[in-house]
Amino acid sequence: MTTEKSSLHTRNLHRNPYDFDQLISCVPELKHYVFVNAYQTATINFSLPKAVKLLNHALLLHFYNIKNWDIPEANLCPPIPGRADYVHYIADLLTEHQNKIPTGACISGLDIGTGANLVYPLLAQRSYGWKMLGTDINQNSLENAQRILDHNTDLLPFIQLKQQPDPNHIFKNIIEDGDRFAFSMCNPPFHDSEESALKGNLRKTKNINKSKAKKPLLNFGGQQSELWCEGGEIAFISKMIQESAQYSSQVLWFTCLVSKKDNLYKLTTLLKKVKALEIKTIDMAQGQKVSRMLAWSFIPQRDLKDWL
Repeated sequence: MTTEKSSLHTRNLHRNPYDFDQLISCVPELKHYVFVNAYQTATINFSLPKAVKLLNHALLLHFYNIKNWDIPEANLCPPIPGRADYVHYIADLLTEHQNKIPTGACISGLDIGTGANLVYPLLAQRSYGWKMLGTDINQNSLENAQRILDHNTDLLPFIQLKQQPDPNHIFKNIIEDGDRFAFSMCNPPFHDSEESALKGNLRKTKNINKSKAKKPLLNFGGQQSELWCEGGEIAFISKMIQESAQYSSQVLWFTCLVSKKDNLYKLTTLLKKVKALEIKTIDMAQGQKVSRMLAWSFIPQRDLKDWL
């Protein structure tokens, strides 16, 4: 009997427990990391970087036909089910003023901080056929993202990459005159310093292992730009909100994940200050982690339906 992960979005392909026989048939090396736990359930040790990376490789190949997905050891290894949830909730947002989910390359999305893993553009394109632009300040990350695309040539017409040359900007240098995006998305740096990021990773490792680990296993990896920035999440998203007002007519929905619930009041206050016309907060449960998507638009309600 399988138990659904009912906290995930109803269209999420990962609501059921992992079928490891199926996944191992896609990536045979994964079998070396699968074991049966005390609850007689097949699983992997999620604090082992290699195990998580192989699981991601198998999930992306089996469910999304992404071949040869790989990332450098130092980069963030994202949990695929939670990342897929964000994409599906964006689809719901775009559906609110349509009769059905808008699909195909006529829908363009912008992924801020796409990273070496390129996971949001991959999931968005495979799930809904959307065209995606992935941006990052890190050239090495973009080079790895391009290698993933080069192994999946059918994606090349639909996913482009662009480097942000100035870490002080988010949309500037990226959105050009004449560009129109149905949405932007971002999983922002959470921590405000490297020390904070290391402590957070240690807590995560302890929770997974139920152990007394004294040294953080950087199992989820992460370059500085992926894990922390000065001022942490609140500073990054505040900058995003302020800059979004300059591109108010070129993006239908700006969205961003918010990890700290306490930050929502300040962020929504700032959104009102920059005169966002629509503000939404959508709760998302991703395993043990509860997050939320903050979405805002400067497009008047009467024009939302026709904008796409």
